[in-house]
Amino acid sequence: MQRRRFLGLTAAGAATAAMAPALTACGSATPGGAKKLKLIAADYGDNPSNTSKKYWESLVSDFESKNSKIKVDVEVYSWTEVDKKVADLVAAGKAPDMAQIGAYADFAAAGKLYSAEQLLSIPTQADFISSISKAGEVHRVQYGLPFVSSTRLLFFNKTLFAKAGILKAPESWDELQSAAIKLKAAGVKIPFGLPLGPEEAPAETMMWMLSAGGGYTDKNGAYTIASPENVKAFKWLRDELVAKGLTGPGDPARTNRQEVFAAFCRGEVGMLNGHPTLMQQAEAKSVKYDTAPLPGSSGKSKATMGVADWMMAFKQNGNRDQIGTFLNYLYQKDNVLAFTSQYDLLPVTTSASREMAQLRADQKLWPFLAQLESAEFYPADKTSWAKVSKTLKEKIGGAVQPNSDPEGILSEVQREADATEIADPQR
Repeated sequence: MQRRRFLGLTAAGAATAAMAPALTACGSATPGGAKKLKLIAADYGDNPSNTSKKYWESLVSDFESKNSKIKVDVEVYSWTEVDKKVADLVAAGKAPDMAQIGAYADFAAAGKLYSAEQLLSIPTQADFISSISKAGEVHRVQYGLPFVSSTRLLFFNKTLFAKAGILKAPESWDELQSAAIKLKAAGVKIPFGLPLGPEEAPAETMMWMLSAGGGYTDKNGAYTIASPENVKAFKWLRDELVAKGLTGPGDPARTNRQEVFAAFCRGEVGMLNGHPTLMQQAEAKSVKYDTAPLPGSSGKSKATMGVADWMMAFKQNGNRDQIGTFLNYLYQKDNVLAFTSQYDLLPVTTSASREMAQLRADQKLWPFLAQLESAEFYPADKTSWAKVSKTLKEKIGGAVQPNSDPEGILSEVQREADATEIADPQR
């Protein structure tokens, strides 16, 4: 399925048809005196039967039946176009009232967004999972309202593990290497899938940094890309996995996430780091798999990577009260669960998470849900992150090449990140 870019799947090339036939004036009044709001949202489906338009149609219909003075016009676009669509409208002075897209920091830094406390009731704000809510803050003020989230786990092929005589999922790097050696000896083409190609290199990079006790930033938000822990992770990958042929015949620097996912679903991959939508793909191909926490340098990783998409509200049209009414409705428990359950994603609110943890229908998501409270997120609050992410996509794969210099490459990325911060210090 298409899904969000942070989930690592290739988006469909053509935009999903908009929910409304034409773009109408944002925040305009209807003939009956109701205020009309404009929302632009991303499509998490990949065909007419699972398009997100159906969710928004149902939600808006219910909302309008309870709020006769507010109408909500929703346009739904594919992930290939939605971010640019919103950026172009804002640049043209035609900002929508709300946007559900991938990043909020640039708009927040430019002073174009309402803060969460200007829009939401105290109970709604308090219901956000704290680790995700903090990822929506700029200068300790929340502008990005999390919409959906996801975490990452280690996936492994149970059939291949049995063939190689591996009795349990690895919990440490040493155990992971040992399992990969056994898989290779059993004839598995790709013992461990390591996608450091441009599609989602920042995600794979972050998971290995976290498993070493590092990460992209420290607790104060300063970049720590070249930290000793991060260097340790890439030296280990270079020497203990890639150099020993345990990542398969391909070049990790040119291998994209979806390529590895597809190979896993063909039964060619023993282990890889993955997100919830891989479950649907594997089940469709009758692959017997299981999941486990990410292995760490000396035991289970203390944190996994969390990812989130964002809802934001623009000030331009001055419809704060009406937007707040709609968003408080959107974040009601049942409305959150209606979306996340459909797309194998995780809720961003505590109430919905607790409910999901009790729903047998969502049982396969429970291991991902258990990781959410301790998950760490991209530094999406930084306007510099987009440039840093681009640099990582271009360079990080080189850190695992034979005779490479991981410390030098990470230091180069660190210098570029610091320079970007100095040039554009908004956070």
